[in-house]
Amino acid sequence: MDRVKDIEIDENSSVEDIVSKMGDSGGFQAPHLFLAIEILEKMIKEKDCVKFLSFPADIISTGARGIVREFLKKKWFDIVITTCGTLDHDIARSFKDYYQGSFLMDDVELHKKGIHRLGNVLIPSESYGEIIEEKTRIWLKEIYGEKKELSTFEFCWEIGKRLKEDSILYWAWRNKIPIIVPGIADGAVGYQIWQFWQNHKDFNVNIWKDEQYLSDIIWNAKKSGALIIGGGISKHHVIWWNQFKNGLDYAVYITTATELDGSLSGAQTREAISWGKIKENARQVNLFAEATIVLPIIYSSLLKRLK
Repeated sequence: MDRVKDIEIDENSSVEDIVSKMGDSGGFQAPHLFLAIEILEKMIKEKDCVKFLSFPADIISTGARGIVREFLKKKWFDIVITTCGTLDHDIARSFKDYYQGSFLMDDVELHKKGIHRLGNVLIPSESYGEIIEEKTRIWLKEIYGEKKELSTFEFCWEIGKRLKEDSILYWAWRNKIPIIVPGIADGAVGYQIWQFWQNHKDFNVNIWKDEQYLSDIIWNAKKSGALIIGGGISKHHVIWWNQFKNGLDYAVYITTATELDGSLSGAQTREAISWGKIKENARQVNLFAEATIVLPIIYSSLLKRLK
């Protein structure tokens, strides 16, 4: 057995120094953070490994958007699976500002002022629905003039090439990283697509093209790995498809949810092993932590390890 070592830090300690010390600290989630970074480093360095990144939209309303953007800018991941809200927040924040607030604010007063609250992030209506509607309507007309059918990841690329370098969608388009949105209808952008379809019934965002793409990738993959943040449809779509190659070879789950209610968000890697969605001998870890805290640490540590 390895003994528990105290974490000792001085003014010259880097994030990577601190993370390394966490690996020997014994408890409680600190060693899991160390192991998560170890697994991600090995996964990203593995040339024959298809790397998935999955996350819910809420973190894109925060500064963590910048970390996800850098993941794609540096091409650390090959495929992104997320929700429609990611498109919403990424587009909105490309043109308007979100603001810092509090979990304890008066929501009735916020509603009267036309301000939405997402946790402790404040989103004025003109910074969300209004700007998304304005921009998406213009883009849909432009896209329709060029093509009548496209997958969700092709649609994301079409938006990305119309955005600036501060957006996630821009770097997905620039580096040709597919962003797949299985629940494309569930968000402001999806609603605008539906509105546009009312008068353009020959326009089709075809989710089956996404599924065919995933099928082609999975059936030909030698290895696969995933960083899965949170849960929901994004998490399930990654592990669902990977069961067809007998499971992920690498898996890092980041969640704050409990498994005791049977939710997918709280389901741990061992449950996925029972389904064949993660291999029995996979390098895997469950990190119980809030994503906006640990993602900057993970990114900073990987920057040094992958340089």
